[in-house]
Amino acid sequence: MSAKKDTRSAAAEKAKKPKSRLRENIEAILIAVVLALFIRTFVVQAFKIPSGSMEPTLQIGDHILVNKFIYGVKIPYAGTTLIPVAHPEQGDIIVFRYPEDPDKDFIKRVIGVPGDIVEIRDKTVYVNKVAVKNDIGVHTDARVLSGTINPRDNLTPVTVPADAYFVMGDNRDNSYDSRFWGFVEASAIKGKAFIIYWSWDSHNFGVRWGRIGDLLK
Repeated sequence: MSAKKDTRSAAAEKAKKPKSRLRENIEAILIAVVLALFIRTFVVQAFKIPSGSMEPTLQIGDHILVNKFIYGVKIPYAGTTLIPVAHPEQGDIIVFRYPEDPDKDFIKRVIGVPGDIVEIRDKTVYVNKVAVKNDIGVHTDARVLSGTINPRDNLTPVTVPADAYFVMGDNRDNSYDSRFWGFVEASAIKGKAFIIYWSWDSHNFGVRWGRIGDLLK
């Protein structure tokens, strides 16, 4: 009887082993998925640049990483900040939910922070009546449009409200930004772009090796 019992117990142990391995693999996968979701939601997220509104800083086909923790820990989708860390500053490149279609993500540069007065006169950007120093915005169109026709080159003074930001693309003559649709609410900001980790030139069908690893300023 004892020999039979030993045989049965050994067989039972062998039968359990495959289940144990399967369970370990499933647990490892679940942990990896949870960690990936946590990192993507609260720490860092990858984005691809689909348009030329931030050229030459960011080019179509650039893949960037965005620091989602730098402006505080937020409740996903709600946008409510649980743990404040810092606030966007002038010059930061931010990713945010497009105000006119929250399902889309936009990327622009912060020009005005809460309380600032932003004005544009003949393509020159002024904040609090002072021209922005070291403005890296570029212009590809020599024409200067009247503010009565289009706010692209001439914008009457606007005051940035509390918990909102005025943003513009670096490609000033080809960017749909705060000049046209207004301010970005703080709750819509996803994070600050900080590095290009991959860049693909679809026109020349090749990798832009020289851009990989570039820190964004």
